[in-house]
Amino acid sequence: MSRKALFLLFAATYAALLLAGCARTPGPGLARGEQVFDTCFPCHGRDGLGNQTLGAPAIAGLPRWYIERQLNNFKSAMRGADPHDMEGSRMRPMARSLYRPGDIASVAEYVSTLPGRVPSATMVMGDTAAGRMRYQTICVTCHQDDGNGNEALGAPPLTHQHDWYMMSQIAKFKSGMRGAHPDDVMGAQMAAMANTLEDSTAMHDVIAFIRTLQK
Repeated sequence: MSRKALFLLFAATYAALLLAGCARTPGPGLARGEQVFDTCFPCHGRDGLGNQTLGAPAIAGLPRWYIERQLNNFKSAMRGADPHDMEGSRMRPMARSLYRPGDIASVAEYVSTLPGRVPSATMVMGDTAAGRMRYQTICVTCHQDDGNGNEALGAPPLTHQHDWYMMSQIAKFKSGMRGAHPDDVMGAQMAAMANTLEDSTAMHDVIAFIRTLQK
């Protein structure tokens, strides 16, 4: 077979493979979101319920708008850029891998359909009465009385989130590891709220109360 014929055969085969690959990649929507989720489940679990060993939170049932915003924050380095934020540093390249138009919206749509689950307690319980007072003073405006969050204020629901993850994020907001980017207005608001919890006892108390909202 001549070189020209071999070249044409190779080109035709390569084109066929490209077309086959395109055929296997659905357009934006739930099917594409499920496909993209294959890059997420090694950390977050196939059910989206998280993994404490990897510091990966429960994402199942989170609203689409919140997942989209956090993925965009990671992608733009608004979140996860602090060199001490190991979990955030792992998320940034994952978010950046979502380069196809519609991929972020698609995976957010898919994750939002996964059923959330009330997580088991992993920490020593704090004082729920003291936690209630702090929650009603500090958290309720954004996260609401029932802990279901508020899209207008950018506050996610807390009703299916792990206690260890809430503790770690409050600590990150307090330290400036999260919410310090000048464009992260909502993160800055949360950091200000987190800094009113003066020590680990106060943090344990408010999380203990949030656990009473998880049903």
